[in-house]
Amino acid sequence: MAGMTRRRWPWIVLALLLAAAALAAYRMRPVEVQVVELKRAALQRTLQFSARVATTSRVNVGSTITGRVAAVNVREGDAVRQGQMLLQLETDELRTALAQAQANARQAQARVAGLRASGRMVARAQSEQAAATLRAAERELARTQQLIAQGFISQARLDDARRAVEVARAQQASAQAQVQAVAESGADLAQAQAQQAQSLAAVDAGQARLAQATVRAPTDGRVLLRSVEPGQIVQPGAALLSLALAGPTQLVAQVDERFLDQLQVGQPASVVADAFATQPFAARVRSIAPAVDAQRGAVEVKLAPEQAPPAFLREDMTLSVEVLTGERASALVLPLSALQSDGAVRVLVDGRVQARPVRLGLRTLDAAEVLEGLARVSRCWSAPPRRASASARGCCPGNRR
Repeated sequence: MAGMTRRRWPWIVLALLLAAAALAAYRMRPVEVQVVELKRAALQRTLQFSARVATTSRVNVGSTITGRVAAVNVREGDAVRQGQMLLQLETDELRTALAQAQANARQAQARVAGLRASGRMVARAQSEQAAATLRAAERELARTQQLIAQGFISQARLDDARRAVEVARAQQASAQAQVQAVAESGADLAQAQAQQAQSLAAVDAGQARLAQATVRAPTDGRVLLRSVEPGQIVQPGAALLSLALAGPTQLVAQVDERFLDQLQVGQPASVVADAFATQPFAARVRSIAPAVDAQRGAVEVKLAPEQAPPAFLREDMTLSVEVLTGERASALVLPLSALQSDGAVRVLVDGRVQARPVRLGLRTLDAAEVLEGLARVSRCWSAPPRRASASARGCCPGNRR
């Protein structure tokens, strides 16, 4: 037994040596890692978000008077022109009131005309008659005084003559006042003219109310909403129709404020509607709101179509927008998978792995433009290697600056 044991020891030692050599060879073998190529290429950064279709402005149209709707002449989706009749209220009562106001106006006008013509003639005739009566009464008074001096009549006749003169003078004063009243600056004519003006104002008010019974389009546009039917009683201030006023179509979006630094006025965009996915159209950023919505943490961005908007666009339609926010015609492109958490990149130089800090420029979701740090490097690891050697596989030559 002892002899057999002594004969086995060399083999055991040999096996242990072979195992140690195999383990050392395993540990010293090259490790395969993924290597990415640095090369120059075009780089574009885009921002995607949803938007809705909106016209420059919209307006609610209603009646300014109370009435019953006689007819509605438009439907939702109809294009209307400025001044076009949208709906009509019943007008029987309004026409009757207007006719009465017009009759009162004609009566007031006739009174003014009468005062200026026959009224002045009558007043002058009455004034002349009163003057003649006064002269006759004065002559009678003088004759009576002579008769009393001669003793032919009593004192009572003299009193009567004097009273007659006073009455004649009062009548003359009244007649002269009437003449002045019917003159252009007279009180009667002024009062008649005021009544005439009041009646004419009533006619204008009646005509205005009659015109208000017809609701017309304030400008060119399209009917978005109709909420009125014939026979309905409407009140002032109630919205009966909603119009999108004619104007440039714009796309309105609420974009997360985190991307505000990427957006600029004038950037091009591609727009597509889900229902018309095969008909994209071009647009451009028109404006960016100066304030951020604190409730949503978003900023309002408006875009305008580059050309005439497609016919399929509808108010408040939801669209998908992709804005080109950055572009490089030729950049040294680094996949972001090769960027370490410390902002460095591990590169292969002469068979050794080195950490290189880099300064990046334009970024996309999966790549970035390298501005500094890798100008002379052609290969870099996409992940930190455990061990590497010059014989690592997957290395690719790249362009150098």
